[in-house]
Amino acid sequence: MKKEGKLIIISAPSGTGKTTLLKELLKDFPSIVFSVSATTRKPRENEKNGIDYFFLSQNEFEELIEKDELLEYEKIYDYYYGTLKSFVFENLKNGKNVMMDIDVKGALNVKNKYPAAKTIFIVPPSLEELEKRLKNRKSDSDEDIKKRLIRAKEEISYKDKFDFVLINDKLEIAKKELKKIIKQIMEESNESSSY
Repeated sequence: MKKEGKLIIISAPSGTGKTTLLKELLKDFPSIVFSVSATTRKPRENEKNGIDYFFLSQNEFEELIEKDELLEYEKIYDYYYGTLKSFVFENLKNGKNVMMDIDVKGALNVKNKYPAAKTIFIVPPSLEELEKRLKNRKSDSDEDIKKRLIRAKEEISYKDKFDFVLINDKLEIAKKELKKIIKQIMEESNESSSY
């Protein structure tokens, strides 16, 4: 019988450096399948269906909700975003490790439905440092930065519910720590999983 893969969920407040860490991680662990989310928003110029997102109509997405075919979903502004159960569980059944990059509430919802999942929360060294990073990105208005900081404060309050918490203070150190965590998860024997 094929050994089931691991489900690894990574969450972090906006501006914490999660995307940079994930890109490095996926280079170091090419066997990990990155979970492609579904969305109702239109594809951007360089985005490909099934690679960047599964692009669905609002009706298709709502049908998935109705049929309970999503592991988690959220409506952000006018668009739905969610994770297809079929994509995640087919890969896990085939012995592949799957990594999800979702927000805190989504991560905790998935962990609730699938307790064998391992959750990693990446935090900034401080809210002051996070504010500095958000300002340095120069991609958000002052109002957006305020909103992101309020949301970050709320998200950080859930950190104790995660299996691992990683502080991204120095990028090189955080990369090494994250690699260690992923190796540890991949070496653990599978607990019983049900979905």
